[in-house]
Amino acid sequence: MIIMFKNMFMKKVEFSKAIELKAYATGSIMKLEDIPDPVFAEKMMGDGIAIVPAEGNISSPVNGVIMHVFPTKHAISIKTANGAEILLHIGLETVSMNGEGFTVHVTEGKKVKVGDALVTVDLDMVKKRAKNTVIPIIIVNTKEMLKIDKLLLSGNVTIAKETILAVTAK
Repeated sequence: MIIMFKNMFMKKVEFSKAIELKAYATGSIMKLEDIPDPVFAEKMMGDGIAIVPAEGNISSPVNGVIMHVFPTKHAISIKTANGAEILLHIGLETVSMNGEGFTVHVTEGKKVKVGDALVTVDLDMVKKRAKNTVIPIIIVNTKEMLKIDKLLLSGNVTIAKETILAVTAK
């Protein structure tokens, strides 16, 4: 009897190595391969997916910690509990905007939860001054992950509602 109780209470607790990423913007899903930029389309930075935004609010797709806010405000990286390193890149060729039209709501080291505001962007300004408004999300340490499941490959999504990716660490 004692052995039975010991086994019941001494079981090893395994933490999930899988995380889910929610829609980080309201808009339509786009495959990375369809982005008109070879760095993203050829997955040079890692695997992921993209959203063509219908509005300028960008939120955290995961619970994690802000690793880096680019000085030009066009990109933010987040590290998750399972070790996935996520890059949100707002628009194509937006670095040349030098932060104009971007309002960042987070700082490096800040803990974020799904749906927390990251950036507000003036999409009209991006349309006028940059190549494209598409927002890729990249798992930059793809090779360190066991698998990346793309749960939605097309259609419309609402910020912080639909799960778009699942990332499992090795």
